[in-house]
Amino acid sequence: MLINCIAYESGQRIAQIEPSDISDWLKRPEGFVWVALKDASPAELALMEQEFNLHPLAVEDAHHGHQRPKLEEYGDTLFCVAHLLEGTDDGDDFHVGEVAIFVHSGFVLSVRSRSTTDFRGVRDRCEREPELLRQGAGFVFYAILDHVVDGYFPMLEQLETELEQIESTIFEKNNSRDNIERLYALKRKTMTLRHAVLPMLEFIGKLHGGRVPPVCQQTQEYFRDVNDHLTRIATGIDGIREAIATAIQVNLAIVGIEESEITKKLAAWASIFGASTALAGIWGMNFEFMPELQWRWGYPMALVVIATVSVMLFRRFRKAGWL
Repeated sequence: MLINCIAYESGQRIAQIEPSDISDWLKRPEGFVWVALKDASPAELALMEQEFNLHPLAVEDAHHGHQRPKLEEYGDTLFCVAHLLEGTDDGDDFHVGEVAIFVHSGFVLSVRSRSTTDFRGVRDRCEREPELLRQGAGFVFYAILDHVVDGYFPMLEQLETELEQIESTIFEKNNSRDNIERLYALKRKTMTLRHAVLPMLEFIGKLHGGRVPPVCQQTQEYFRDVNDHLTRIATGIDGIREAIATAIQVNLAIVGIEESEITKKLAAWASIFGASTALAGIWGMNFEFMPELQWRWGYPMALVVIATVSVMLFRRFRKAGWL
């Protein structure tokens, strides 16, 4: 679906144009064309491929989607893929969408897939800053990536909040299984964010310093800022992963302690009943020549001895902390 197809010149919006007229507008040396597509059909991508003279392999990647974040060069055109993350209703994981971006000195083409993320604010921001928009398609490319990366910060804050909530309940009794399930769900969400951030952190360095594609020459400092944001997010992700690993180990240790306490209680009660059973077994053998069988107070005395031994063992185990 076509969202916008607009021509710009000297930092100003010139006109809303038809996709079929794009190739004519590209002949104007001082301007560029910015096209936004959402869940593009094969026919729309084929038209863009023809009008912008895009590489077929890049167009195929944009059509099929499910790509790892990456940056590729096809002649003077850059092809970039970034992940768009959104929360889900059940909260168990992030929904992963994509934006494929084609960048050339004469055009910017963004193709969003499987995402409800709105990029309207990016266009409004660029048009409010004509001095920066005058730098051309490279600034638009930066603005899109900056918008994508800024969307990762709420996800990182959500993960930190969930981790704090789990840590606040980790020492509650009979809550170990639920905590482990929540920790592993949090770990899965953290990995989803990590898979979106780390590949971007790898390729964003190609856009500032050293050999930089011509379309990004004038905007290197802006891409350096995006790199700083990604580094902060990556550092936060590493911290969360370490905290999750520690929390899992603590939780498993608590499970072991709880199991040890249960084992102690069972062993203590088994000892008490074992002693009582041993005494009852001795007096219950019924041999013919047992003096206790003819003793008037034999039965009460046996009960007293059993009760006394049981109480002594109970107090001993209670003092030792087993009961």
